[in-house]
Amino acid sequence: MADTIPLYPVRTNRSRKWSGSPQEDDRFSVAEDEARLDEMPLMMSEEGFEADDFDYHALPKAKVLEQRRGLAWFLTNGCKSPSSSCCGCGCWPCCRRRELRPRTVWLGHPEKSEEKYPRNAIKNQKYNIVTFIPGVLFQQFKFFLNLYFLIVSCSQFIQELKIGYLYTYWSPLGFVLATTMCREALDEFRRFKRDKEMNSQLYSKLTTQGIVNVKSSDIQVGDLVIVEKNQRVPADMVFLRTSEKTGSCFIRTDQLDGETDWKLRLAVTCTQRLPTVAELVSIRANVYAEKPQMDIHSFVGTFTRDDVNPTISESLSIENTLWASTVVASGMVVGVVVYTGKETRSVMNTSHPHNKVGLLDLEVNRLTKVLFVAVLVLSTVMVALKGFDGPWYQYLARFILLFSYIIPISLRVNLDMGKVAFGWMIMRDDEIPGTVVRTSTIPEQLGRIVYLLSDKTGTLTQNEMVFKRLHLGTVSYGLDSMDEIQSHLFSSYTQAASGSQKGPGPAPKVRRTVVSRVHEAVKAVALCHNVTPVYESKGGAAGEPETDDAESERDLSDDNRVYQASSPDEVALVKWTETVGLTLVSRDLSTMQLRTPGGQLLTFSILQIFPFTSESKRMGIVVRDESTGEVVFYMKGADSVMTNIVQYNDWLEEECGNMAREGLRTLVVAKKTLTEEQYQDFESRYNQAKLSVHDRSLKLTAVIESLERGMELLCLTGVEDQLQENVRPTMEMLRNAGIKVSNRGEAHLELNAFRRKNDSALVISGGSLEVCLRFYEHEFVELACQCPAVVCCRCSPTQKAEIVRLLQAHAGKQTCAIGDGGNDVSMIQAADCGIGIEGKEGKQASLAADFSITQFKHIGRLLMVHGRNSYKRSAALSQFVIHRGLIISAMQAVFSSVFYFASVPLYQGFLMVGYTTVYTMFPVFSLVLDQDVKPETAMLYPELYKDLTKGRSLSFKTFFLWVLISIYQGGIIMYGALLLFEAQFVHVVAITFTSLILTELLMVALTVRTWHWLMVLAELFSLVIYIASLVLLNEFFDTAFITSLTFVWKVLVITLVSCLPLYILKYLQRKFSPPNYSKLSN
Repeated sequence: MADTIPLYPVRTNRSRKWSGSPQEDDRFSVAEDEARLDEMPLMMSEEGFEADDFDYHALPKAKVLEQRRGLAWFLTNGCKSPSSSCCGCGCWPCCRRRELRPRTVWLGHPEKSEEKYPRNAIKNQKYNIVTFIPGVLFQQFKFFLNLYFLIVSCSQFIQELKIGYLYTYWSPLGFVLATTMCREALDEFRRFKRDKEMNSQLYSKLTTQGIVNVKSSDIQVGDLVIVEKNQRVPADMVFLRTSEKTGSCFIRTDQLDGETDWKLRLAVTCTQRLPTVAELVSIRANVYAEKPQMDIHSFVGTFTRDDVNPTISESLSIENTLWASTVVASGMVVGVVVYTGKETRSVMNTSHPHNKVGLLDLEVNRLTKVLFVAVLVLSTVMVALKGFDGPWYQYLARFILLFSYIIPISLRVNLDMGKVAFGWMIMRDDEIPGTVVRTSTIPEQLGRIVYLLSDKTGTLTQNEMVFKRLHLGTVSYGLDSMDEIQSHLFSSYTQAASGSQKGPGPAPKVRRTVVSRVHEAVKAVALCHNVTPVYESKGGAAGEPETDDAESERDLSDDNRVYQASSPDEVALVKWTETVGLTLVSRDLSTMQLRTPGGQLLTFSILQIFPFTSESKRMGIVVRDESTGEVVFYMKGADSVMTNIVQYNDWLEEECGNMAREGLRTLVVAKKTLTEEQYQDFESRYNQAKLSVHDRSLKLTAVIESLERGMELLCLTGVEDQLQENVRPTMEMLRNAGIKVSNRGEAHLELNAFRRKNDSALVISGGSLEVCLRFYEHEFVELACQCPAVVCCRCSPTQKAEIVRLLQAHAGKQTCAIGDGGNDVSMIQAADCGIGIEGKEGKQASLAADFSITQFKHIGRLLMVHGRNSYKRSAALSQFVIHRGLIISAMQAVFSSVFYFASVPLYQGFLMVGYTTVYTMFPVFSLVLDQDVKPETAMLYPELYKDLTKGRSLSFKTFFLWVLISIYQGGIIMYGALLLFEAQFVHVVAITFTSLILTELLMVALTVRTWHWLMVLAELFSLVIYIASLVLLNEFFDTAFITSLTFVWKVLVITLVSCLPLYILKYLQRKFSPPNYSKLSN
């Protein structure tokens, strides 16, 4: 249809013609001019555009949190563009947030808009050319460690405070800043290219001059946009027309709500009936749309065409919409744009994930503050001993600079490099294939988890529904008795075909009753759903309109049929009816066809459909049997709501409980036969409620509820969603590791295996949870923390995220959230550590998470092995780097005290730079390869994980222990040089520095628990490098002196005295008080 319209290029002149008054024309011209100035930066979701990208902003978000607008906000958000103000002059008072209001959108006439709307541009950049350098610097210097070294480095420009070469201070700091800026610049460039690519995507726009190509960023409210098959919807639109004969199309919403099942959308009836698509611009019609909302599952609007008599009005609902970020899966569609840019559903639901900082980073930051206090105290003591005479404040400043190495800047560099190495090891682990580390800054968090919050469907289960049971009240059918149902169904339709409507004659009355009940139950299940059978065409290009020839070429065989629905439960039920003999062969907007066991086609007219919602927890359909004219209302839903709808019975509640204990998902099916008068009365009231703009949902619900009285209970169905492989052993492992699991989903029988004798699992529904979170927040969290397991049934994404935040606030422990769907994203982003599973609900949770895995069972190895190693190695690495700075500062303190408290550096130039780089960097960094237990042992004894959550590997106790070690070794080296080299004290630099390097290499060997060949290589390489330096660096070392035998044995004695006692103490500790892991290793 669209091919008959001429194609014109995009016009650069945007002047428009409109048959209005000159005053109105001037008003719209002013609005256009203001719109050009109103190019506010837009943060738009990009997950629908590049699903495999790491810079992912996920949907939906839990809550719009108020941001604190400080300096950080200004640098990263508040000043993204010099022209980002609404007035173009940068005056903030005029940039108040525009109030969201309902709107009337005229088809094909964006110039008639009553107000200006946001541009449909995508902008995911964090900075711009003005704020990039200030923003990156702020993000770096908000850490105390980097800020401290910036101040120290700047002080070297003051001549009175200069104590060494500038490069000894600026080189490490410059390296850190340059590396960070390069990384951020690369990320920003990638975002810029991605935004430009998406904003430049061309779409076909229908105008009075024909079809013109328009960029995605230039689409406006009121434009008629044509979207081809497999093309992304660029903005929120109302669905007007499709090339499909049925007047409907399927869309993929996996990048919007995380669900991979296709959704059926219906075109507006009035516009679908137009002869050609070109007539959309010639009719006078408008769409009244509600104000922009976050809810992606509802929409209230009205379509009105007023150029005909009488005026045509149609109510619009979610079924008539095409939200941005969805993808058209069938046919070509035409829609009118109603929301653009930041007012689209996808952007309003976009949560901007905060930068997560690991607990170990916070602990290290606290330790650096303690070290800073130590620097001030030590400097003050040195000045006090020297005497507060003369320019003592200069001496104090110089001593602070001399002891600045107590706080090593290399600590941040080593930790960041270590985290990169840990992430690489995780992704290279063959035991957990497909694992991706998306946030490389928090791998050690995996070793500190106390609370694990998990989704159920698709995370713990396979999300593959299998029909298991049909219960009729007096008789129950399982998998082993499905042949009986098939026999009853065949018998029923055979007798009906021969003219008997009462069932088989010779059979007893009870038998006829069972046959009839089975027949009614199976027919109800086969009719009450939103499933559509889809057949692939033998030929034809994607997106081409279907012709009669193309339709005739479709293969209508059972093997070529695929069922599409918004829920896998629906598909499982329809597939089951097919196995027992009643097959759904076709469906469109108005009819549905079933094939009986005998091959007969039954046609039913679809009169009304009431879709499933999370509030109603049921769905219904009204159909008319074309062969008999009978009108029947079928309904199915959760037992909690259907119990009050169906007629009184004495078995439903008990059997629902029995099925739930078997882990089955239950649905109650009922029906009600209507007379023609009853249905006509209902249809009149229902259509009137549909046209209501205010409180439409309440009025529709009231009308539907009037139809639900006294329904006949037909059957109870049970569908099983089987657990993934090794879920139970993994859950047991997590529980033995001291991790408390909170599960989101229906209560499952497997939970009983994890409960202790005197403990109870807490099971709470979404409604009850809402009350608890609102009125009994503290009591609920206190109770939940005492339980070994908590199950929250049918809770919303907002509630999931709220539970995470409550645990963080009240318990103060580390939380981990794991899920597989878009509704889990808010929980994943709120947790200290988020894990996503790439499953059948799409990649949304996987891309939004910090870590992505392919199966739930992989979380055991991820936490027990990699979490343990990452935390233990990070703790050892950070403490050893601190020790490396403390020992040289202790030596500086002894040196200054010996030489009358002179503020003179012990080492200068390359020795200070080389000490933390080429001489000790490789052995110290090789600690990232160390491990205390083997992976097999960590998996076999998850109880070892409990010690990690206590944070004992890096605590004030271990910190002060390393302080004492550093003071002891620094003092021994300096005083040893005084005692053994009294006559050669002029060579104090060569004596002490050699002993210092050897001591550091031996301390690395002492710290290592499991040797790796790279560790040995690093030790030997550093030793060779230092020996070569003794020969080459003549300005620091006297070659004749260092080659003497006296120098060698005396240096060895000093080194031995500084290290041997520590080796002895470590041996005694392992012998008389060994750690738990060493007992298991032995």
